[in-house]
Amino acid sequence: MDEIQWRFVDAGLDQLPPQVDDDEIVTVGGPIWDVVKVEAIGPLTLAVEFEDGLKGCVRFEPSFLRGHFAKLADPDYFVQVTAPHGAVSWPNEQPDMAPDTMYDGIKAHGMWVLR
Repeated sequence: MDEIQWRFVDAGLDQLPPQVDDDEIVTVGGPIWDVVKVEAIGPLTLAVEFEDGLKGCVRFEPSFLRGHFAKLADPDYFVQVTAPHGAVSWPNEQPDMAPDTMYDGIKAHGMWVLR
């Protein structure tokens, strides 16, 4: 049997160094965190679906809406939510939200509440 040789590559797949062939790349574990669908379903509440099929809600408490997130208090702005690159975002990416923590919260509780 051939011996497996492991190599760490600190780059995206489109930025692999030339000495690493595609057939040598091994992906191990971890969920797919890309958001494929997002919709505002109520005041300060989103329904999200991830690439692996996980679905749940994100709820913003009014106390969370300060600084970078203050714009979300405007209902007309809040409903403009999208997920163009796998992350929940609003126009001009203001703000955008990392999907990994969102995924973990929804997987554990069905809802991720931001306080």
